[in-house]
Amino acid sequence: MNDTALTSERILEAAEDVLRRFGPNKATVVDVARALGVSHGSVYRHFPSKAALRDAVTEGWLHRVSAPLAEIAARKGPAPERLRQWFEALMAAKRRKVLDDPEMFATYFRLASDAREVVQAHVDELVGQIARIIEDGVKSGAFSVKDPKVAAKAVFDATARFHHPTHAAEWSDPGNEAAFEGVWALLQSALTAPQSKRR
Repeated sequence: MNDTALTSERILEAAEDVLRRFGPNKATVVDVARALGVSHGSVYRHFPSKAALRDAVTEGWLHRVSAPLAEIAARKGPAPERLRQWFEALMAAKRRKVLDDPEMFATYFRLASDAREVVQAHVDELVGQIARIIEDGVKSGAFSVKDPKVAAKAVFDATARFHHPTHAAEWSDPGNEAAFEGVWALLQSALTAPQSKRR
C-alpha cells in the first residue's frame, strides 16, 4: 500500500485482522505494517505506540456496541419501555460477540483489560445514555428519582451480571433470564416509587 493512501481506519482494520490471526500476545505493529505492505514507521505516524493502536482498536469495538444504544436513548416514547429496550439491546450485543466469535471476544476482552481509560470512557458513555432515559422519565412522571445520573450508575451496576464480559460464562445458564427479570422488577420499583415513601 502507498503511504499516502494509508489511513487510520485502514490501519485499524488491518490490526483487527492481525489480532484475529495471531492473538493479542503475538500480534505486533510490524505484523500490521506487513499486512498493509508498508513500513512499521508508517503505522507509527498514525499511532505513536503499540498501546495506542490497541487502545484505538478497543475503542472502535466498544463504539460498535454503544452507537446503536445511543439511538435508543435518543428516541421518543415512554422512558420505561426505552430503558428496557436499551438493556435488551446491550445484552444481545454482548451475547452475539461471545457466541458468534468467542476467540475474537476473548481477544477484545484482553485488550479492554489493558485499556482502562478507554473502557472507563465507554462505561461513562453508557451510563450517560441511561441517565438521559431516566431524566426523560422523571420529566414525564414515569420515574421518581432525585438524581438521574446517580440512579443511572446504580441501574448499570445492578445489572452488571447480565452484560459485563467477566460474567459471560453465566449467560447461558438456564436461570439467567429469570434472574434478570427479578433484578429488573426491583429496579422498576425503585425508579417509580414516590419520593415521599422513601423517607
